[in-house]
Amino acid sequence: MSHDAPPPVLLRTEGRAAHVVLNRPRALNALDHTMVRLIDEALTAWERDEAVATVVVSGAGERGLCAGGDIRAVRADILAGGGAASAAFWHDEYVLNSRIAHYPKPYVALMDGYVMGGGVGVSAHGGVRVVTERSRVAMPETIIGFVPDVGGTYLLSRAPGELGTHLALTGTAVGAADALLCGLADHYVPSGRLGELTAALADGEAADVVAAFAEAAPEGELAAHREWIDSCYAAGSVEEIVDRLLAWGDLAAKEAAQTLLSRSPTSLKVTLAAVRRARALGSLEDVLRQEYRTSCACLTSADFPEGVRAQVVDKDRKPRWSPARLAEVRDAEVARFFLPSPYGELTFAPVADGPGLRGGRG
Repeated sequence: MSHDAPPPVLLRTEGRAAHVVLNRPRALNALDHTMVRLIDEALTAWERDEAVATVVVSGAGERGLCAGGDIRAVRADILAGGGAASAAFWHDEYVLNSRIAHYPKPYVALMDGYVMGGGVGVSAHGGVRVVTERSRVAMPETIIGFVPDVGGTYLLSRAPGELGTHLALTGTAVGAADALLCGLADHYVPSGRLGELTAALADGEAADVVAAFAEAAPEGELAAHREWIDSCYAAGSVEEIVDRLLAWGDLAAKEAAQTLLSRSPTSLKVTLAAVRRARALGSLEDVLRQEYRTSCACLTSADFPEGVRAQVVDKDRKPRWSPARLAEVRDAEVARFFLPSPYGELTFAPVADGPGLRGGRG
């Protein structure tokens, strides 16, 4: 980072509220290792600062909180024959996700605009999560040959019915009402009132302030599709899910099937296994440990760098998946993603449960 480049994370306090602003607007505030470290250092300082009552996280610019991790950098790391730098980044990022879930002070996430991948990780584990009419919340990893991480499989595995399975496999972005329905957010506040909300957080109790600004969200889409989503995604394999979707007499179900058939077959099978396993795992930390294994395994998968190439680098939107068909993905290859990583296991320092911790987090 050159001396005249703006800092990637802006930190400030207003009254009793401390603010983290992700500050890479041209990159849609994509997270990198430096940003994760800066956020973690700030949380450490504010945790000990009696003058700070609330932490607020937001994104610079008009487009969103954060569109995810810096996947261009990860691809470059893979192509350089490494992967170690990416594994180290994920380790610290996932530890931060856990820390946010346990933070002992109210952690208010303003999930305006795009909130995807790593953006979900720094927001949806917080104690007070606010969406707006502009929110587009997603875990779109299967689009790039990756697998949902940052605690995404924990959150989605606990969504009602099979909604989380649908979102994990398709990578579909949802608006405010659907984010609330799926347990990814708590409150809807119109984007035009975020300035007032932020000002009120300077001297008010976070939960009371946000509740005072909250309104009913505009109607979402997922609730009307629960019947086919819950029925089709309960199938035992991705192939059977696709078959059920195609056989269902609903255009939206058939469109979901076509979406799945465009995604990385390996990513789909690993993601389904990861979400099902996450349901059975007790704590967020156990799920993050599993996600660290699946993420590190992606460093030696052909599909991840190819997916990033097609979506982000060349932008031809024509990934060449290997293997190209679901039927060609062997069970042994799926199982490989859940083995211990050559980079070691994800480890956490002991933490005391804070008010940010939701039911089942631990």
